[in-house]
Parts: sequence; structure tokens; C-alpha cells
Amino acid sequence: MIKVRLVCVGKLKESFWREAVAEYAKRLSRFCSLEICELPEKSGPAEEAEEILRACRGHVTALAIEGKPCSSEQFAGKIRSLADAGREMTFVIGSSCGLDERVKSQAELLSFSAMTFPHQLMRVIFLEQLYRAFMINAGAEYHK
Repeated sequence: MIKVRLVCVGKLKESFWREAVAEYAKRLSRFCSLEICELPEKSGPAEEAEEILRACRGHVTALAIEGKPCSSEQFAGKIRSLADAGREMTFVIGSSCGLDERVKSQAELLSFSAMTFPHQLMRVIFLEQLYRAFMINAGAEYHK
């Protein structure tokens, strides 16, 4: 089973975020081995960078507003390509302060929107899109 690691800076304090993440983690369990690695927020991105980089494995993709945008179908294709190659995947969501350039320089950058989202909400959005990608690749009806 393909390994997917989500490295996030900051904890989910509100129960509704934790419940949404748990629901998508449950749905994803049929497609991948998902590990969510929560790192503590520090005084800024530079102080968080080393711990983020130590937590990364395999192909690393960082979510960043300046990253390359893609459709759900294109994202599914990327997931399929990495899975077919047997590559472990790490996705990184920074804190509310963003990501340090050291992290960005060692990752593929992916933008979900030109808008800025709270990192707690981005975790849920990302997991939904990851689930959608697996469903697209499985030929399921979820993606209309």
C-alpha cells in the first residue's frame, strides 16, 4: 500500500477540524497508508524549516500560494504516477506564517488557489482532494 505522509505545522484545536480530518483519514485508509505528522509552531518559518525537512520522506510536495495550480484530474494523475512508481509521498502544509525558502527549494510546489486559507482548513481541503484523487483513479462516482 502506498505511503502518504502529511506534515503539518500546528495543531488542530477545534473538534470540528479534527472530526473532518478523521473522516477523510478513514476514507483514505482503503487507498493508502496515511500518516499525519503534526509539528509545533515556532516563532517563524525559518525556525520550523529543519523539523519540517526531517519529517519529509520520498517525493515532497509543499502547498504554497506561489506553487503550480492544477485541476483535480491533474492532481489525480500526479498521485497515480507516484503510486505506480512505488514512491512514498510527503505533502507539507506550513503554519500561518508560511514556509521557509529552504523547504520550498526542496519540494515541488503546489497551489490549491491564489487565495490564502487558514492552515487548519487547508488540511481538510487537502485531504478531501487527496481522497478525490484516489476516487478519480479508481473510476468511482465521487468526482462528477
